[in-house]
Amino acid sequence: MDMRARRTAPAAVAAAIVLLSASVAVAAPATAFEMPFPCGQTWTGTTYAKHSPNPNSIDWNRADDVDDAVVAAAPGTVSVAQAVDKGGYGKYVVIEHPNGEKSLYAHLNRLLVTAGQRIDQAQQIGAVGSTGSSTGAHLHFEERVGGSTVAAYFHGVKYAVGKAQASANCVDTPLAPDWNGDKVAQPTVFRRGNPASFQVHRPGTTPQVVSFGGATDEPVVGDWDGNGTINPGVRTPATRKFTLRSPGTGTIGIVFGSLTDRPVAGNWDGTRASEVGVWSSASATFHLRLSTGAVSRIVLGDANDLPVTGDWDADGVTDLGVYDQATSTFTLRRVDDEGIVWTAQVTYGAPGDLPVTGDWDGNGRTDLGTWTPLTATFNRRIATAPTAAARTTTTLQFGRHR
Repeated sequence: MDMRARRTAPAAVAAAIVLLSASVAVAAPATAFEMPFPCGQTWTGTTYAKHSPNPNSIDWNRADDVDDAVVAAAPGTVSVAQAVDKGGYGKYVVIEHPNGEKSLYAHLNRLLVTAGQRIDQAQQIGAVGSTGSSTGAHLHFEERVGGSTVAAYFHGVKYAVGKAQASANCVDTPLAPDWNGDKVAQPTVFRRGNPASFQVHRPGTTPQVVSFGGATDEPVVGDWDGNGTINPGVRTPATRKFTLRSPGTGTIGIVFGSLTDRPVAGNWDGTRASEVGVWSSASATFHLRLSTGAVSRIVLGDANDLPVTGDWDADGVTDLGVYDQATSTFTLRRVDDEGIVWTAQVTYGAPGDLPVTGDWDGNGRTDLGTWTPLTATFNRRIATAPTAAARTTTTLQFGRHR
């Protein structure tokens, strides 16, 4: 947990590490962990004989690493988000993964998540620091199985302590915008990297690639200039800044929301152009920035839900919803012509799927769908309305599987 790893580890205590590691060895983790850093970054991890809780803990360093991004090594739910420096681990995060295994990220300068929040792989959760018992900036990282810290595996391979290694935490995030204005959603993935890119499915040919944003950005798309087509955008968690690009407005920046919020976008008030918003898991609240600059706040769902948006009733105004990954349940909200709020639940997908909504058949109503990370498969539910019985379902493999 301190910086002795940088000064004394591999050579001086290599034999002791081997002996102690054998005494605490348990099965390798089943979770498909990747390095806790953005795609392509190179870091070196070290340890030492008396490293707490055992030598399987890793201290990560690279040059000038203070405030560098720390990202989730695998998807899961934040079980601990210690934002106050109380010694020991200092400011730290624990993520519980679907099989009960855990990962821990300690000595952070700041946190970008809250307890109970659902986290996707490669999502930024904090920044490298030197809080707690640390004597120099680094990330203390643990993979835990059955309560024990075990030898770390990344990309399916046991990590060789002391080795400089590039992060393969380069995941895709699904979307389904109408990029060309034909009213039909196009399966798309946001590919994390430097630069990041939107990869748009094109039947029978290579994907259309739109480079925009960086590896720690969160994708958000919308009709920023009101011309009827969708344009790219991202939100940078560490700065709370939306960066939006369109032919009509160029590139604009908007700072909105808190550090732990997730971005959303839509036509909240019926004007032609899209506006931005955020979803706060801590309060289960959407904060929508209207075209007038006013902010509308709407409570919906639970802390561990994921936000979704769409025009559920084809009235030209974007509606809200949430998705529970554990139960594969969408909760959809709309407001009728008399101002009455309606909610409905629709079960679709499988546990662990990511939600993706889009108008699959061009009827003016947004349909529901999911994307399965293990197979990189879009699962599309086509109906006369999202709450009506499905007329058909279709699948499409697109993107990089995890």
